[in-house]
Amino acid sequence: MSILSKIIDRIGMSATKRKVVSNLVWAVGGKIVTLVGNLLVGIFVARYLGPEQYGLMNYVISYVALFQIFATFGLDSIEIREESKTPERKDAIIGTAFRLKLVAATITIAFVALTMFLFEADGFTRLMVMMYSLSMLLNTMNVARNYFTSIIWNEYVVKTEISRTVIGIVFKVALLMLHAPLAWFIFAVLLDAVLLASGYAISYRAKIGSMRLWSWDAPLARYMLKQAFPMLLSGAAVIVYTKINAVMLGNMLDKTAVGIYSIAVSFTDVCVFVPTILSQTITPVLVRNYEQDLEQYKAKAQIFMNLSLWGCIIIAITVSLISYPLIRYTYGVMYLASVPVLQVLVLRLAGVALAQTSGQMIIVEHIQKWAVIRNLIGCAVCIGLNLVLIPRYGVMGAAVSSVITGLFPGFFANMLIPAYRKIFVMQTVGILTGWKDVYKIKTLLK
Repeated sequence: MSILSKIIDRIGMSATKRKVVSNLVWAVGGKIVTLVGNLLVGIFVARYLGPEQYGLMNYVISYVALFQIFATFGLDSIEIREESKTPERKDAIIGTAFRLKLVAATITIAFVALTMFLFEADGFTRLMVMMYSLSMLLNTMNVARNYFTSIIWNEYVVKTEISRTVIGIVFKVALLMLHAPLAWFIFAVLLDAVLLASGYAISYRAKIGSMRLWSWDAPLARYMLKQAFPMLLSGAAVIVYTKINAVMLGNMLDKTAVGIYSIAVSFTDVCVFVPTILSQTITPVLVRNYEQDLEQYKAKAQIFMNLSLWGCIIIAITVSLISYPLIRYTYGVMYLASVPVLQVLVLRLAGVALAQTSGQMIIVEHIQKWAVIRNLIGCAVCIGLNLVLIPRYGVMGAAVSSVITGLFPGFFANMLIPAYRKIFVMQTVGILTGWKDVYKIKTLLK
């Protein structure tokens, strides 16, 4: 990054701008490396396993993902917000969040085991789900990542994630060369979580301090739980309407349908990095603006929303146009059934952008207690549409359901909730005229 530092020095940016730009470059660069690396190795794994086994692997991952929010208890955004506001209390905030997540993850794994015992007849699927569910314990180390995010210092987080990606790719390639069975590839996904947790711990100890300083604060725990509970309910609804499609396809059709759908999802997940990285990078800046200058906060929040929305719209149109060669020359002819699915599914990026940007504003403005309503609406719409569309239209029905669902919690629901109507107005402005702000990212750094 020395070249970047020289460029920034030559431009003459302020200390704040330097930090945000450096953080953004690291975040984007790291996300691209991780997503592209995972996509490339995922292509080889999908070709090797075939639609049915690849679908089963994604069914296992999606099933565990449905419960992940309960393991984190919706604390991530609250932790980042509190650390941005009171950095001097970092040890108490991180330590309290870590212990709360550890307890939540343990209880969640037990619940996953119970649901597997009650509803899943296949012994192999049970075993794979239980093995991968251990990743929820490892994900508690995300508290270290959240702290780096709160201080706008993504460099070491990105280095950890890139290292994880490289080691994970090497391991998966070795499995391919050894013609390993499916179980080893699911174990490889669990290994990714092990590497990531270890990397976060090493980075924190090296650059911040000892984790032994993390402390428990009972009043803070009660406060964080109270603040996080609406986010837990909201997050649970979000996970349901973003991850349940694969699970419902597996139960209502077959694992091959999950494989076809997952191929389309793999490309849309790469595209989601645009609103995700913008949210992670700009949120700490918005927190400070909200505390110090409301007018400046409103102006930056509008540009933030416009950039995210129209960036995703441009990407969605591009991917839809090139979807045939994209799948034909990557995953191969056995997955060509994913082409029309991808052409439809990629349109959900607009809904993702609207949901993520408005979601960050809701947290910054401390009005998250109403967020559960809009996300429960999205959850109900998703399940309802899947029950109607999947039996009639198969995988394509799940794709259409995903696109329509994304617009309800992220946009339409804001119109129905009085506290969020101002956000709905901003979103409407963004949809109609937001394209004018596509080149205004510099304004966010001032």
